[in-house]
Amino acid sequence: MESEKPIMKTAGTVVSAIIVLTLIVLGIIFSDYSLTGNQRQTLITLLIVCACSILYCFVAGEAAQNFSQMDKLWSLLPIAYSWIIAAGGGMRARLVICAVIVTAWGIRLTVNFARKGAYRLKFWTGNEDYRWAIVRGSRFFQSRIAWTAFDLFFICIYQNLLVLAITLPALACMESDAPLGVWDAAAAILAALFLVLETAADEYQWRFHQTKKRLLAEKGSPADLPAPYDLGFNTTGPWARMRHPNYLGEQGIWLSLYLFAVGAGVTRHGVFHWSMLGPLLLILLFMGSSTLGEGISAKKYPLYRDYMNCVYKYIPVHKYRTASRVEIGEYAKQA
Repeated sequence: MESEKPIMKTAGTVVSAIIVLTLIVLGIIFSDYSLTGNQRQTLITLLIVCACSILYCFVAGEAAQNFSQMDKLWSLLPIAYSWIIAAGGGMRARLVICAVIVTAWGIRLTVNFARKGAYRLKFWTGNEDYRWAIVRGSRFFQSRIAWTAFDLFFICIYQNLLVLAITLPALACMESDAPLGVWDAAAAILAALFLVLETAADEYQWRFHQTKKRLLAEKGSPADLPAPYDLGFNTTGPWARMRHPNYLGEQGIWLSLYLFAVGAGVTRHGVFHWSMLGPLLLILLFMGSSTLGEGISAKKYPLYRDYMNCVYKYIPVHKYRTASRVEIGEYAKQA
């Protein structure tokens, strides 16, 4: 049964990717691409801000050799984009509600990243996301040219365009005079619930690792830590039932905000519209990000693969039981 689980997980990821890609294609096909003059002018403003961000991220990242420039802007740019759209749309209620939710999301993410040491007065400095160093050290990026190209096209250009794209459902609703209704209520309530989940997940993660650091300073060895800190990875709170509750919250928020476009009556053939591409592409990004993160954790922590076999990524069906010290020792020997 254990040997079937990796196959099932791979199949699940492939099926999920196919579903997302199918929805992207349908969104492209069943769309009305006409924009009003006001929408076009607002989009031009957004693209100018995006282009400036791309230029800054590349120049500052390469100069400082700190490739988390876009990570620091990830939580700030959507706030700016959302309020630019709201202002361009005459501060209609739907746009303001969307911008307020995005602002709350951005404040939460900024605070969480700031307490990890990411921000400094010299904005281009600060702690880099540890995953970039691991990616940079892979065999694919031994060439300086290869890494620079990756930095330019993926980190700077693609991620900036993606951050812009996830806010475009608001642009789609910008000139809608449709009254607030059930879809808008669903968008706001779901986004709020996902925001609560993401906030709780980040708080449990932060407290776990801060306590683990303190205990390591006192005990000196991971083997001497009390459960569950001896595992090395977090299994407290929502992390006991999901491997990535924070990612679920992040994707859920932007999918929920897309429902404002449905409520605004701009979609065709049900719920399809070109602005759904941003939230769907975000899901694809998190497929890759979660795979990278789990690969790192599996190498670092002896029982992480056991955790992966017991707990789903996003479905809170099973609760992970804390392993005994004997099991930890046995897994450590096998590793």
